[in-house]
Amino acid sequence: MTTLKLIADSGATKTAWRLLDGKKSKTFYTSGISPYLMTQDQIHQLLLKELPPSIRKKSIAEIFYYGTGCKTKAKAAFVIKALSAVFSDANVHVTHDLMGAALATCGKKPGIACILGTGSNSCYFNGTKIVSNSPGLGYVLGDEASGAYFGKVVVQHFLYKKFDPLLEKSFFKTFQTDKESILHHVYKEAFPNRYLAKFAVFLSIHRGHYIIENIIEDGLREFFGTHLAGYLQVGKLPLHFVGGIAYHFKDKIAELCDMYGFKLGSILRDPIEGLSTFHQHTSGNRKK
Repeated sequence: MTTLKLIADSGATKTAWRLLDGKKSKTFYTSGISPYLMTQDQIHQLLLKELPPSIRKKSIAEIFYYGTGCKTKAKAAFVIKALSAVFSDANVHVTHDLMGAALATCGKKPGIACILGTGSNSCYFNGTKIVSNSPGLGYVLGDEASGAYFGKVVVQHFLYKKFDPLLEKSFFKTFQTDKESILHHVYKEAFPNRYLAKFAVFLSIHRGHYIIENIIEDGLREFFGTHLAGYLQVGKLPLHFVGGIAYHFKDKIAELCDMYGFKLGSILRDPIEGLSTFHQHTSGNRKK
């Protein structure tokens, strides 16, 4: 009988799930899960509401969950208890999304793994565990080159009237919003990082415009200079990326790797692909 495994990669905006049934697999998505912004009960209710009933009824043997905000044991425990309440017979492994990015891109080989999604992060992975990690300070103090970071810069340009007439008109048409609504969502509503990240799509829409290209390059340079340049191994090991921002701006990332003398490895839009491959050939949790 085939042992069923459920793999999850959760960011602040969405969670990608993949059910592994031997050589067969099924992928589905739910909203993002953040134990820093959600209670255990809220996570449990989200799982009950958004996981397909057909999945919840299956006899899952092992769950490997990689998620934002799960680096500490206390926060990871929130997710473990919520998952165990839904899948009572499963052996649940929970760790942070950076480990997920490392396993998805590096597998069992050393490398530098980076996340550029709604948030951003990076680490040196020695093939077994994460050895060093440039501090992730969240979307308020850090998250350089993330969706929330770029979205904030786009909003700032709009509110400070730094866009030319063409971009300003396009901003209105694309988002149908104004200063009052933006400030309300950022300072009064839940999940402001998700809200800000939605504006990052404006950069993809207007690739080639000098203002947009400057925003993208400045943000990525800040990430490279603040985080990647500090790793002693960065010039010797491949530099891998996961996340929507990395995927959409991979041309700029390649240019900066050439400029810094870094070896560019893989760029995955969604780490669930690499994680699925990894867990089809192994089991058990990994050290942080």
